[in-house]
Amino acid sequence: MARRPSDRNTDTGQGPLAPADAVTGRVTSLDVARRAGVSQSAVSRVFSGASASAATADKVRRAASELGYRLNPLARAMVTGQSKIIGLVVAYLDNQFYPAALERLSMQLQAQGYHILVFMAENNPKAIETVVQELTDYSVDGIITASVDMTGALTARCTAAGIPVVMFNRGQEGVGLSSVTSANVDGARRVTEFLLAGNHRHIAHIAGWQGSSTGRDRRSGFEEAMATAGMTPVAIIDGMYDRSVAAQAARDLMAAHRVPDAIFVGNDHMALAVLDTLRHEMGLSVPGDVSVVGYDDVPQAAWRAYDLTTLRQPLNRMVEATVETLLHQIKDPTRPAQRIQIEGPLILRSSARRPGN
Repeated sequence: MARRPSDRNTDTGQGPLAPADAVTGRVTSLDVARRAGVSQSAVSRVFSGASASAATADKVRRAASELGYRLNPLARAMVTGQSKIIGLVVAYLDNQFYPAALERLSMQLQAQGYHILVFMAENNPKAIETVVQELTDYSVDGIITASVDMTGALTARCTAAGIPVVMFNRGQEGVGLSSVTSANVDGARRVTEFLLAGNHRHIAHIAGWQGSSTGRDRRSGFEEAMATAGMTPVAIIDGMYDRSVAAQAARDLMAAHRVPDAIFVGNDHMALAVLDTLRHEMGLSVPGDVSVVGYDDVPQAAWRAYDLTTLRQPLNRMVEATVETLLHQIKDPTRPAQRIQIEGPLILRSSARRPGN
């Protein structure tokens, strides 16, 4: 008897073609169940990792492959209670440190079977509250905040929703959240001691935003080292982690009555702007007229046009610690918050006079 063309899937040649969802046009788990000749709950068990016989699993995966079925992560979350999605909240990506961090965080989490959902948020409570609400709507398994502050109320909301939060490159007192940073106070202290050992006696600091823990901690390390040496800073200016603000700070410092012979800049994003201003706008020699040291060691710091001496943030180790901490808290919500600080090396290049020179 002649066979009707509709009786077989002409693309695969593998039996009757189960109809896709009439509304979305997507293949559903019910379609897979019909093709495999099993129940829809059996399909769910196979893809959720629950108990299923080898024969059933083989039939389900073969049917899924034939139909081009892809598991909906949000549907899986309803079954397993886990979305395998991590929310990453970032205040800004202008600083070259954060795109590199985002790439490494994504790779580390993907290696653990997770995916990242990225949200940009201005560093103010209202904007962050909106993002956190959206992340809870997506049923994320955890949240990583990068240079974003969390209020106690937002922390309580995440705790109530069972969503652990780890702060990356930012710490915060009084909210009970885990954080992973470099050892900012110690790093800034070592930068300052390096400049003092290089016989610099008029040292200024263009600090990171003083509303952030990193900006405050690096300023604290600078001030401690200067006080220990019995030295008074030429000036301390809040550079706001902004290139234009840092560039103007460099102009103001070099036009002042007491001109610095060294400037410690609170991050490389600002330090590169300071170098451009000193060299190309003001015609000064670096380090002949003034030494410049940054903090982060972003890729551009090693470019020959800058060759910036800087304190390297140990990005790979920070990312590993962040992912490890978050995954531990996902598995064990009772795990106490941790504050992890990782020491990084001082990278010597040509933008600062070295001891003995």
